[in-house]
Amino acid sequence: MFNGDLPQRHANAHKGTFGSVAVIGGATGMVGSVLLAARAALHSGAGRIYVALLSENAPAVDFIQPEIMLRALDDIVQLPQLNCLVIGPGLGQSMVAIKQLEYWVNQSVPILLDADALNLIASQPHLASAVASRTSPTVMTPHAGEAGRLLAFSTEAVTQNRLESAIILAEKFNAICVLKGAGTLIVQDKHHYFINTTGNVGLASGGTGDVLSGIIGSLMAQGLAAINAAKLGVFVHGAAADALVKKGIGPIGLTASEVILEVRHQLNQLHKNVA
Repeated sequence: MFNGDLPQRHANAHKGTFGSVAVIGGATGMVGSVLLAARAALHSGAGRIYVALLSENAPAVDFIQPEIMLRALDDIVQLPQLNCLVIGPGLGQSMVAIKQLEYWVNQSVPILLDADALNLIASQPHLASAVASRTSPTVMTPHAGEAGRLLAFSTEAVTQNRLESAIILAEKFNAICVLKGAGTLIVQDKHHYFINTTGNVGLASGGTGDVLSGIIGSLMAQGLAAINAAKLGVFVHGAAADALVKKGIGPIGLTASEVILEVRHQLNQLHKNVA
């Protein structure tokens, strides 16, 4: 049972009340990663969702979810309002990707770093220094392999020392570390950490990590503190998978797209329980 903070949903609210999220990534062949993150952000309650794709043949619209606004990379910089940026899903490691990451980690907007953003930070010392120097909220969502690259540890070493690794990451990068895996860890520092109890092996499929990034980014944009957004995001992500398996959907063949819709249901149920 989740007993943390939930975003407020007042009757006189409008879309601006619930924040704006931008998702950047989706190099050629990896557009789906960004679309999954953006759709998850939308279904988690953010008011405006923007996407910028690096792919040379990027679509102009998400025909499955046309509420998402696809923009050029330069247009994201010009947005008058932006409450959270998610960068990394399908980002790739091109010079364009590096330049995007260089720019955004030096901005004051709350940021979530995932996937190739983490791999670039691991390989580019100036990016690592910039992240560590940030004063705005930062969330990192590595799996064990990405965590190992960030720490120059082996994946096995991270797997055998999950809590210690997550604490080192959080303190090294001045960030909330969400170390994904069975019993996902949400770590602020060595004195403040949480072990998630929801989720199942159905989440071991492509795209579910992108969905988690979108959920947490959405909750940050809606005004939750980074640590609370991470805790709630991880909880409902896992609870959605558990609910789907209970309905007979998975764990075998459970898809990230199915998790997105169930996350919406889980969030609405939580709001009903506290109403």
